[in-house]
Amino acid sequence: MTGAPVLVVIGGGPRGTGVIERIAANAAELYGDRPLDIHLVDPYPPGGGRIWRQDQSPLLRMNSMAEDVTMFTDDTVQLDGPVRPGPALHTWAADVREGRTEVAADPGVLDEIHHLGDQDFPSRRLQSAYLRWVYEQTLAALPPGITVHEHTGCALRLSGPRGGRQRVRIQGRSEPLVADLVVLTVGHLDARPDAEQQELTAFAARHGLVHLPPDFTADTDLTALPAGEPVLVRGFGLAFVDLMVLLTEGRGGRYENGTYVPSGKEPVLYVGSRRGVPYHSKIGYTWQGERPPLPRHFGPAQVADVLGRPGPVDFRRDLWPLVTKELGHAHYHRLFTAHPGRTAMDREDFEEKYAAAGPGSPELAALIASAVPDPADRLDLDALDHPLDGVRHTSYDALQDGLRAYIAADLERRHDPRHSPDLAVFLGLLSVYGQLTGLGDIGAWWHGFFSHLASGPPGPRLRQLLALSQAGVVRFLGADMTVEADEEQGVFRGRSATVPGTYTEARVLVEARLPDPSLRRTRSPLLSGLYEDGAAGTGSGLLSVDPADGRILDRDGRPHPRRFALGPCTTARSSGAFTRPRTGGPAFRQNDATARTALAFLRDLSCRDRLTA
Repeated sequence: MTGAPVLVVIGGGPRGTGVIERIAANAAELYGDRPLDIHLVDPYPPGGGRIWRQDQSPLLRMNSMAEDVTMFTDDTVQLDGPVRPGPALHTWAADVREGRTEVAADPGVLDEIHHLGDQDFPSRRLQSAYLRWVYEQTLAALPPGITVHEHTGCALRLSGPRGGRQRVRIQGRSEPLVADLVVLTVGHLDARPDAEQQELTAFAARHGLVHLPPDFTADTDLTALPAGEPVLVRGFGLAFVDLMVLLTEGRGGRYENGTYVPSGKEPVLYVGSRRGVPYHSKIGYTWQGERPPLPRHFGPAQVADVLGRPGPVDFRRDLWPLVTKELGHAHYHRLFTAHPGRTAMDREDFEEKYAAAGPGSPELAALIASAVPDPADRLDLDALDHPLDGVRHTSYDALQDGLRAYIAADLERRHDPRHSPDLAVFLGLLSVYGQLTGLGDIGAWWHGFFSHLASGPPGPRLRQLLALSQAGVVRFLGADMTVEADEEQGVFRGRSATVPGTYTEARVLVEARLPDPSLRRTRSPLLSGLYEDGAAGTGSGLLSVDPADGRILDRDGRPHPRRFALGPCTTARSSGAFTRPRTGGPAFRQNDATARTALAFLRDLSCRDRLTA
């Protein structure tokens, strides 16, 4: 048949909006005034999608400041399409307050908008309103011939030949959508439990216990967690922070002058993890002065060199030395430029010798020791990553004091501009992540390391954690936490290496972490169907895509001409859900490349008049 080409975008959250925004930006150059039908498929309202939907607790917040969130490109983004600037979240909120922008939101969200400061951490419901507005602006920016059709439902199956039109089956729709191209922007995936989680669930069922496997905390039914009883929590990242909030303030507790006043409905959370500490606090000050020039030691040339070597890329062997040198460059550049009184060498002399020294070499260590007299001013990535290594306490009470002191010290440092090299390292981490997106699946370790250093909770959340610890609502277990299922006693036991020889018993176990992305265990019939049909998965379970434009790869490494995927379930996942203004935004670059490739394909298809069923 003939007619307008059809593009199906599966996933209406921020990434789906981003792809459509790039289609709007590039259409004049690449597509002209030709007609195009875009079908957007998602069970949740477009803009926010599942994670950022309006319908969630107002207590749940972003872990980014309002001034650090944007959905719009700027001139720091490396893309082939045009820059289409727009307001970051804090600017948008100011526009709403001052009447330049109108939004439809409930009174609670509007009140928050009217009181939002640039360095506040907005609720996710407020972010949902921003994302919905961005989506509406994106639709308005499309040329007259491009129309978006919204479909509320889950995409169940994607089928079709490599050289022909694709079919997308949607829950609740009798006939599939027939598409010329399909872009998957499905976000994070639910997963079936692995063998360990299945065993723990079966153990809980046998003994009348409660086991909550990895899940999105906002979607988890927490009513089975009884008041006053111990709950083992394995995981100390952002999923734990959400859990902490929903089980304390969410059950009627409140904070007064830094002290937590319980409602009596809270359980007692015994939390541990591999590191045994929460993620580092978000930095609580803004950048001032000269930025470190990035990339310097880990940029496109180094990535090309690594890719040109024979054999598979090993992160620890091939990449980590370059990453450490790049992060060190950012750290010491800031130290020399902003805090020269704490250095003992001419800056240019140091930078020349630093550039010449091999990553991790004794020469580099000696150079840093001579140039930076105070060890506290040196970058120690291992200590940052594993602060409890070798730390032992004789009792859990001693551990509580030690962990509270650690959290308080982290809060003080991350809010003190005298430690501004920490913020430079954060910028270095963003730069590194941007380079790594072109290298495919590099394993899960890097993402966890990045999250621990750069994607932690806001300072106010850690202050709340301290208050909860003082109130006895949260108890720390320590590092290298393990969980045992005691069949004889019918209880879970939690242990850690930090307090040897002791354990905590509980009838409830919560796995406070997101499900691992895995094509093999995903609950998504769409993704599992793709894997069964030959799409490539990696050792980490990610969907393999071409880093150049997001085309889905099969197990022979061939890119599918009509299927694309972007986001955290792919080998080209980028750092975080959103981009800081003026930081390059690799997700923007990926969206642009995918949109341009799709438009060129659909244009050529339209010109050849080869739209056949």
